[in-house]
Amino acid sequence: MERIGMSPPPPVKAAAVAIGYSPGILRTLRMDIVYLRDLKVDCVIGIYDWERRIRQTLYIDIDMATDIRRAAASDHVKDTLDYKAVSKRVQQFVSESEFQLVETLAEKIAALVLKEFPVPWVRVRINKKGAVRNAGAVGVVIERGAKTRTEEKTGLRTED
Repeated sequence: MERIGMSPPPPVKAAAVAIGYSPGILRTLRMDIVYLRDLKVDCVIGIYDWERRIRQTLYIDIDMATDIRRAAASDHVKDTLDYKAVSKRVQQFVSESEFQLVETLAEKIAALVLKEFPVPWVRVRINKKGAVRNAGAVGVVIERGAKTRTEEKTGLRTED
């Protein structure tokens, strides 16, 4: 299949186009990961009466999909995901929260990050150390959003 002024698409792309898929759907933005590890935050969390009267320390990991190419090329912080801003916002939110379950808190953190920061995908891990005797770590891991975005949805140019 020869296209005027363009090189033929790779075999997989050609096959997909032949069965009706748009070429733009097949070009996805490659996503890099910006992360925070062991973000230490004290909050009220737990189902027991004694847990509702104290603040417990949680350790939070957050992975966020983003495209860092512009920042890498410019070497300017304005062109990247500001992980300090994410950290401050999450710490503020968690320290003011009073959820019973770490599952609920993880969902709320993921929703906050997806809503307030330019990321299409987030992974949140919450570690409630000490919740189970003899366990080094106890908690949840959730992923929300999509790791890649299509050119058609974003309007951004991608490499083939």
